[in-house]
Amino acid sequence: MEWFTAPEYWLSRIVFQRALAGLYLVAFIGAALQFRALIGERGMLPVPRYLRLVPARRAPTLFQWHYSDRFFALCAWGGAAVALALVAGAGDAVPLPVAMLLWAVLWGLYLSIVNVGQTWYGFGWESLLLETGFLAIFLGNERVGPPVLVLWLLRWLLFRVEFGAGLIKLRGDPCWRDLTCLYYHHETQPMPGPLSWFFHHLPRPLHRVETAANHMVQILVPVLLFTPQPVASVAAGVIVVTQLWLVLSGNFSWLNWLTIVLALSAVDASFLVTAPALAGPPLWYVVLVCALTALILTLSYRPARNLVSRRQAMNRSFDPLHLVNTYGAFGTVGRIRDEIVIEGSADAAPGPDTVWREYEFKGKPGDVRRMPRQFAPYHLRLDWMMWFAALSPGYARDWFGPFVERLLDGDRDTLKLLRHNPFPDAPPVLIRARLYRYRYTTWRELRATGAWWHRTYLRDYLPTTRLRTPADR
Repeated sequence: MEWFTAPEYWLSRIVFQRALAGLYLVAFIGAALQFRALIGERGMLPVPRYLRLVPARRAPTLFQWHYSDRFFALCAWGGAAVALALVAGAGDAVPLPVAMLLWAVLWGLYLSIVNVGQTWYGFGWESLLLETGFLAIFLGNERVGPPVLVLWLLRWLLFRVEFGAGLIKLRGDPCWRDLTCLYYHHETQPMPGPLSWFFHHLPRPLHRVETAANHMVQILVPVLLFTPQPVASVAAGVIVVTQLWLVLSGNFSWLNWLTIVLALSAVDASFLVTAPALAGPPLWYVVLVCALTALILTLSYRPARNLVSRRQAMNRSFDPLHLVNTYGAFGTVGRIRDEIVIEGSADAAPGPDTVWREYEFKGKPGDVRRMPRQFAPYHLRLDWMMWFAALSPGYARDWFGPFVERLLDGDRDTLKLLRHNPFPDAPPVLIRARLYRYRYTTWRELRATGAWWHRTYLRDYLPTTRLRTPADR
């Protein structure tokens, strides 16, 4: 069955699979380290309460049959162990059916987590990891040549990621069309990185060139993925370079890294190494891959229609298994940056002499003298949602109150999500949240003060509050 396999992509498949397993590893570790405070039994949005409200058909997950924090931790750390094994090459050391089972286990475990993650897992890269991971189940191992149909499905996915992101920009904020969005984006993006300040201060003509280049890469280049080699490889290389530029300019979890991994699957690396002799695919494997292709093409109807729709939606799943989704980001770019600063006090009652101490988050801006850190591909879920909460209290309606209650209670799991706890000996008596306007400092201000940010108080976000007692209820 020479038509079925493409041995020249032997090396590309290895790189793709090992890198994808590495991103799975990061995702599972992040879930294991953060879930107790976010969705655990005593979390801000507990899984058991969610499962009582949502039927199994809307949220297929292992946790429909049983949930406990111990079982969740077992699933998360178990997924991390399987991912680590695949990074080390376990998928190529076992028979093809076992390798497919290992990839299926990863996908099933992470699907179970995403489908109970609620607000904390409502990001487009969760669906992207699941969709990519599902296709990886059928990509095979070194026992057989890479199946052509799956390679094309991976390109179709990469096309939707890039083309969808490009269209949402052209249809969205006018600053994308007049090439001025990058005047603001590096300053107002959800979680700046260590180089974001420098990117922001690049000359404005260069920002316009960046924006124009972004349109070319996201609108024109993805079409070339479906052309013969070596043009498709060149197109994939351009996408990789562009994504690395985005990696340097901000923290976007594993979105950029996963896009890079997808692009690498389209590279014909046969000029680097000769593929070894590979066995022909077994008939059952051919049947499964053909069935997969028919399924994905059928499910692609709604995402494809969304691409050409004037009301294009971003980051939407059309099925609870996240098999074929629609993607896109930053259809609108903010011109200002507001940040919520949470403060606590050990004083019994608020007054003019009350001493307030500030909580520091790991990734989101707080201390103006603290240079932003690089965290991607690791995802700081609370930090990201704090950015949304500053945009509108509606984004935080379900979880911000429980978050404050846990700070007042000194909850250890919640405090682990923060960089600095200003009350190491006893929880605060009072908590308040204030809204500040942040902007990057200028070169002169940075040299004079050592501050990366300048901030101005706007208003209270949450009035001074204390932990309720039974008598208060």
